[in-house]
Amino acid sequence: MRKLRKRKYDDPLRHPDHARPRTRREFLSQGFIMGSAAVIGGATVTLPGNVQAALAPDLLPLISSCGIATQGAGKIPFIAFDLAGGSNQAGSNVLVGQQGGQLDFLTTAGYERQGLPGDMIPPILNPQTNTNDFIDQTLGLAFHSDSAFLRGMMTRVSPGTAANINGAVIPARSENDTGNNPHNPMYGIAAADADGSLLQLIGSENSDSGGNSMAPQSMIDLTMRPTKVDRPSDVTGLVDIGDLTSVLAQQDAVAVMESIYRISDQKMQAVDIDGNPITPDDVVKDLVKCGYLKSADLADRFGDPTTLDPAGDPEIVGGTGIFTDLEFNAGDRSAREFQKTASVMKMVINGFAGAGTVEMGGYDYHGGRR
Repeated sequence: MRKLRKRKYDDPLRHPDHARPRTRREFLSQGFIMGSAAVIGGATVTLPGNVQAALAPDLLPLISSCGIATQGAGKIPFIAFDLAGGSNQAGSNVLVGQQGGQLDFLTTAGYERQGLPGDMIPPILNPQTNTNDFIDQTLGLAFHSDSAFLRGMMTRVSPGTAANINGAVIPARSENDTGNNPHNPMYGIAAADADGSLLQLIGSENSDSGGNSMAPQSMIDLTMRPTKVDRPSDVTGLVDIGDLTSVLAQQDAVAVMESIYRISDQKMQAVDIDGNPITPDDVVKDLVKCGYLKSADLADRFGDPTTLDPAGDPEIVGGTGIFTDLEFNAGDRSAREFQKTASVMKMVINGFAGAGTVEMGGYDYHGGRR
């Protein structure tokens, strides 16, 4: 008798009732491929660990006049998890009720449509414990007590943090197994003035939304198209100030760029034609002045690439971090998921990006495993 192999959570989903995947979205939704990466080139730099650069005081007021963002917009950090394939969220993870809210319960047939069997619906007693414990409101939102989402979060969140969490559920109609559902919210969040000190929007997929699901057509503004970030090298490669810091200490590199800024500014003020002093066009003048000033500011804040590296952040990896060293550096598919999540998280939570999407594949709920 042939022994069936137990499927692991990260294994691809092979469905006898699905056609073979043909498009990239179909391969992703069934977990056959993961998001590919394109590293934004950055120079290899070696910097002393105790260097602290600083812009000259007389240049600091010019930062804002040049439109250089030195911090995020001060909004609540926003990260969307795009679970490709069609995960079952309403009902079996977060409870959904009627007009009266989450605890205004549906009928047994209503919950069945959401994937809940009749002996696990929230209004009844748990026959195993004889208590009504199918409802968990630990995180300020009514989850089904058997929710895998809830279990995952509770393995990492501290009691103090859990007490300060609140949530909401917004049911939306979608089609099965397709990336054509217009549910990605990135452009809407950007329209609410979310911004970062480096980028406005990021996403782990090279698409107009940054994820698998589409953005609503009416919201798309391709001038804010999300930059692809799905691994630590993508993050550290976002800032490239050339090789200047490989031959100079960081504070020297900043001083050199400040000097270039001042020299260029003086030359532009001294331009004359036929002996008649003129004032250069304001646009050209601002481009030259602010270009060098922005380079100096980037060298000041990010000349040391460890500033951006999620792998070196103790709140993310190792010790009391969210991910253990083993999880993050295992070198398998699950480690890539952790690295992708950590990279987007670092950018958004630290204010380097205004909002981001983490796309994860293999969430077709027909398999019953993910």
